Amino acid sequence: MAVNYDKLWRILNERGMMKTELIREAKISTNAMAKLGRNEDVRVGILEKICLALDCKMDDILDIVPESKENK
Repeated sequence: MAVNYDKLWRILNERGMMKTELIREAKISTNAMAKLGRNEDVRVGILEKICLALDCKMDDILDIVPESKENK
């Protein structure tokens, strides 16, 4: 299974928020943001910080992509 963070980028775009602003407000590292940008796994704690900063739920910022769709 893979993770897709397109919803996160959509939220940032809708709010006119830059990735650097999210890094600062959520107090996450630039490495964590880079992993998000590559749709890589990050710790749940990172996702929690993002959700608190954006006042949203985890399913608002990510999708789980089943393996069958991932390989297509």
